[in-house]
Amino acid sequence: MRKNLVRLLLFALVMLVASGVAQAQIRVGVAIAVAPPVLPIYEQPVCPGDGYFWTPGYWDYDYDAADYFWVPGTWVLAPEAGFLWTPPYWGWGGSGFVFYDGYWGPVVGFYGGINYGFGYFGTGFYGGRWDHGHFFYNTAVWHVGGDFHNVYNEHVDIHNDVHISYNGHGGVDARPTAAEEAAAHDRHIGPVAEQTQHVQAARANRDLRSSVNHGAPPIAATPKPGAFNDRGVVRGDAGGRSDNAGGKSPVHPKDLPAIEHPAAPNTGNANQDKKYQQQQDKLVAKQQQERQKLQQQQDKEHQQLDKQKADDSRKQQVEQKHSQQTQQLQQRHTQETQQMQQRQAPAPRAGGGEPRR
Repeated sequence: MRKNLVRLLLFALVMLVASGVAQAQIRVGVAIAVAPPVLPIYEQPVCPGDGYFWTPGYWDYDYDAADYFWVPGTWVLAPEAGFLWTPPYWGWGGSGFVFYDGYWGPVVGFYGGINYGFGYFGTGFYGGRWDHGHFFYNTAVWHVGGDFHNVYNEHVDIHNDVHISYNGHGGVDARPTAAEEAAAHDRHIGPVAEQTQHVQAARANRDLRSSVNHGAPPIAATPKPGAFNDRGVVRGDAGGRSDNAGGKSPVHPKDLPAIEHPAAPNTGNANQDKKYQQQQDKLVAKQQQERQKLQQQQDKEHQQLDKQKADDSRKQQVEQKHSQQTQQLQQRHTQETQQMQQRQAPAPRAGGGEPRR
């Protein structure tokens, strides 16, 4: 009887592990109340050799330090032929943000709709493809050396220029497709040892903490896992965010550059141009008002912290939240301006439109 019970328990444990491997993993940990910072913009280091696969950078979380830290993008040898990397992502879990681990598998699954760049633009994968056990690199998306012969060049239209790093709760509004859900149940494995060591090295690097770099990590990407001192490292000051003149992500609305007025409409129709100009002025006024309102709200929270005599940890959390709010506001305003300019663009003349690509 005891042997049968042990066998049943072992069988149940095996099934539980198998079930866990078959689905995207949620890392065990307390949900985080503050959203991760916006993804920095950076260049991709040159691929170090054939067989290496790009894994984009992302924000991880150190529970001991109560702080986000940047895990630089890096090139990793694929664990086996035919496998692709599905990046990790943060998603809203109802009471806080939870982390979904990345994994290797024959199909790229759901990664939160996050635009990580370099072939990972929110859904699907465009960095390359496997053919008869060999990986071919898309040089339109990935930076490979001149010695590579297994390459092709395929242009990719990017319709997602948002760099918010989390799904839901004011972040990216995306849900997995049927194919992406199926990929999560397909055979796959978690991060390889080199990737785990890379994360540990990033966690130990104080300069990669969000509270220190304010969303602009000094090491944005590395040519190989853990190679933080390699000459091929992409530095944040060279390829990091460029939202303002200081090179650092804005923390408060007052840190943002002045709102630029779009170019005066010139459609050839005076009445239409006047109407468009009024719309532009109205949008700029609305955006300025929203900046002021957010700044007042953040100033009020700073005053409350002073009254409460909050410790440094609490102040850092609030500053991270303020940084997120400001960057999201800026991105939304940029999108609004771009959309207005697209609507106000002169209609193409008959027979003189752009060729279809």
